[in-house]
Amino acid sequence: MVGGGQLARMTCQAAIPLGIQFRVLADTAVDSAAQVCPDVRLGDYHQLDDLLAFAAGCDVVTFDHEHVPGEHLAALAAAGVPLAPGAGPLRYTQDKLAMRRELTRLGVPCPRFAAVADVAGVARFAGQAAGWPVVLKAVSGGYDGRGVWVCDDAAAASEVLAHGIGLLAEEYVPFQRELAALVARSAHGQGAAYPVVETVQRGGVCHEVLAPAPGLPAAVAEEAQRLALDIAGSLGVTGLLAVELFETGHGLLVNELAMRPHNSGHWTIEGARTSQFEQHLRAVLDLPLGAPQPAAARTVMANVFGGQDPDVYARYVHVMAADPGVKVHMYGKAVRPGRKIGHVTVTGSGAGEESLGVLRGRALRAASYLGTGKESGA
Repeated sequence: MVGGGQLARMTCQAAIPLGIQFRVLADTAVDSAAQVCPDVRLGDYHQLDDLLAFAAGCDVVTFDHEHVPGEHLAALAAAGVPLAPGAGPLRYTQDKLAMRRELTRLGVPCPRFAAVADVAGVARFAGQAAGWPVVLKAVSGGYDGRGVWVCDDAAAASEVLAHGIGLLAEEYVPFQRELAALVARSAHGQGAAYPVVETVQRGGVCHEVLAPAPGLPAAVAEEAQRLALDIAGSLGVTGLLAVELFETGHGLLVNELAMRPHNSGHWTIEGARTSQFEQHLRAVLDLPLGAPQPAAARTVMANVFGGQDPDVYARYVHVMAADPGVKVHMYGKAVRPGRKIGHVTVTGSGAGEESLGVLRGRALRAASYLGTGKESGA
């Protein structure tokens, strides 16, 4: 796996019971995955020579991020390196304009969009679409809310255009909530779909995942799963595909794609029969896929964000004693205010003392205390 972040760390953990030898290309020896993986190669994914040396002897190379340059992916494929997903599918996670155009060609429902290069272009799009505000997105490089700007007028758009980066404009969607459909597809075309979840975002960053999405009609959930499976097949994805969706009063709209394990799927470690990390390994190695069914009626995942105090581990005693049912996952990352450093998971029946509200409160209290030393957000 190219990339040494927490996704690679948790994929490494999933490889152990399967007896899969797992290698990581990390930037430094203190990267999240490098701390736990027995086979770590240090290198720069921007350098083709480092990628080729890393891939030597691997049965398949996969990724925990979308940032490997496209020309390097093509060179790896030309050198006979098996990539999952390949350079073709990954292009649609690296280039948002290409993604929008391809999904539109496939008939997938998306927000209205246009490539823009100046204020006049943005204003013209606003007039042709739904008016202001307009969402401007970086064509490449954005994630976790970065590279996305909601502009209320032409003056705000002008400030964004001053960054001098490639942009596309999208209509501002007054959605009811955000959903995520996570599916897996193996090399020979077997597919599996996890329950559709609700993601609770703040400032463009995921804070909670509620599995399954509460109150979602079965027909809409099935539509989202089918949509994700169809996209995976049409784009030729091998491995996991996370499809981020807007639920609106007029139906579902596709917001983003990710072709790797995804934050919206962390709940599957405790909450599903097969975790997303094991499923990704099965898919990229073309093994039969595991059961994606939930292992509990309700699962809540809450991300842990760093605060001012870096000593997260000193707070374990309080969290574990206060609620022994909370599962804690820390990523071994240096603590910085606002940085995602771990997550917690709580499972339950969804009824009575294990109702969704109670489960959310438990997860949020634990995540808050781990990050800041204060039980807030419950």
